[in-house]
Amino acid sequence: MNTMSEKLTPALAEASEADFMYAYETGAPPVARERLGMSADRIGGGVVLSMRNDPVSYWSKALGFGFTEPVTRELVDRIVAFYRAEGTPEAVIQIAPSALPPEWDDIRTAYGIEPTTSWVKLAAPIEQLRPGTGTRLRVGPVGEHDAAEWAQVLLRGFGMPTEGLAEMLTASVAHPQFHPYGVWNGSDLVAGANLFVHGPVGSLNSGATLPSHRKLGAQSALIAARTEAARAAGCRWLVAETGRPAEGATNQSLVNLERAGLRVQYVRQNWRWRADTDPTSAG
Repeated sequence: MNTMSEKLTPALAEASEADFMYAYETGAPPVARERLGMSADRIGGGVVLSMRNDPVSYWSKALGFGFTEPVTRELVDRIVAFYRAEGTPEAVIQIAPSALPPEWDDIRTAYGIEPTTSWVKLAAPIEQLRPGTGTRLRVGPVGEHDAAEWAQVLLRGFGMPTEGLAEMLTASVAHPQFHPYGVWNGSDLVAGANLFVHGPVGSLNSGATLPSHRKLGAQSALIAARTEAARAAGCRWLVAETGRPAEGATNQSLVNLERAGLRVQYVRQNWRWRADTDPTSAG
């Protein structure tokens, strides 16, 4: 039974994110995996994901490290070796701040790994969440019939191209740990989001709304619907991550999540590895 004194550990928060990313990419149909040059593996308790032909430089990433085994130069060497073997031009390494070793700057410098954007990790016990549900639009679960349209809406909402990526997201609807939801204006699907159930953790991810239907409460309603789905699945916590806004700027996703009751747990620096600037790369 969850109590107010229990804490969600960074290990569990990071593992839920790593596993939903792994599920997305390994669940893609073979034709999409071939077109996008996709590969994945598990290393040192984390996951390494490669999309060699990634059209948006987002899907090649390594995360979930520092809990099963410590982050060391040997671990980073194995991560980098995976990307070299796959011919991946660049990848983002995401490590919770509590898992970074004191010698991290020396390790990353050896591979030309540089800081890039930062993400905010949020979480809350599920009984503390009180998301608002006010929208004139219809909200409900997404099934097989709506899967392809839902995938298109998510990618268009994020400003991403659809070829290959749409097939990957469509396939996730059939995955037993994913619980996708959509928002309809009449018969038109205009927003969507996903929930990934990882043991006691419900991970909110992939929320996007078409530009034509923003500021109508769609994402707040999707947080509410997924909160109830997570509660029904026996989750004790909800977690989410989103971009840290620049000074003086606002990230509406962060606003919506905090309004629902999630609280910032930590800010996680993203680290970018590039094959053409890695001093250890051959040639």
